Amino acid sequence: MHINRKDSCGMQACVQIQNLEKVYGNRGNVTHALKGVSFDVYPGEYVGVMGASGSGKTTLLNCVSTIDHATAGHILIEGKDITQLKSADVADFRCHKLGFIFQDYNLLDTLTAYENIALALTIAKTKPQEIDHKIQAIAEQLCITEVLSKYPVQMSGGQCQRVASARAMVTNPALILADEPTGALDSKSARSLLECLQTMVQAHNCTILMVTHDPFSASYCNRIVFIRDGKLFTELRRGEDKRKDFFDKIIEVMAVLGGETE
Repeated sequence: MHINRKDSCGMQACVQIQNLEKVYGNRGNVTHALKGVSFDVYPGEYVGVMGASGSGKTTLLNCVSTIDHATAGHILIEGKDITQLKSADVADFRCHKLGFIFQDYNLLDTLTAYENIALALTIAKTKPQEIDHKIQAIAEQLCITEVLSKYPVQMSGGQCQRVASARAMVTNPALILADEPTGALDSKSARSLLECLQTMVQAHNCTILMVTHDPFSASYCNRIVFIRDGKLFTELRRGEDKRKDFFDKIIEVMAVLGGETE
């Protein structure tokens, strides 16, 4: 199944996933994690990927992030086929084109929040005179100005995740990949993070691809892609729906999918 959505404004997709396949194992013990998955993501979209445990959603994210290698198919980000990148070019591509938000934050404990964010800019070879301005601007947008001098152990889980989000976004990457970003947060912190991410998408045209099992988190997205048994099952677009109405539609699709979503 190939969902190839044409943007009404003729906008070029920033991510094109074409007939993606991933096979694990060898002869006699083969697992087809992805079976010809295809869809596009456009600039400024906040796209969720959902499916039951073992459906292939995390494998999809790992392939897009270059953490894992596709067995077949193509992944184009801003027109560049990342499945054809040489190993020497992968790190540079990740640094300049991708931002990562992980469930467990992945902040460096020996660095302050400010230094964790600055590290991303330094690796991206941002001019030193621009670093402070960029950090202060994104810290204000994500409401973490007051924790910039603190270490991860001194911050709440929600604050750590917003710092991690700032680190992912501050280099203005083509695509931000989020893997269960609210999984380790309480409901209040999760809501705060999701509202911040939604604001960043709307205000700065950020593009996010988020894997989640949580329909509440997914209801903040513009569009949801559902995967079942390694194949694209269907998609939902929020359109003009209120978030509560979109949440209800997500629940309905999950009921049809069947099985646990964790």
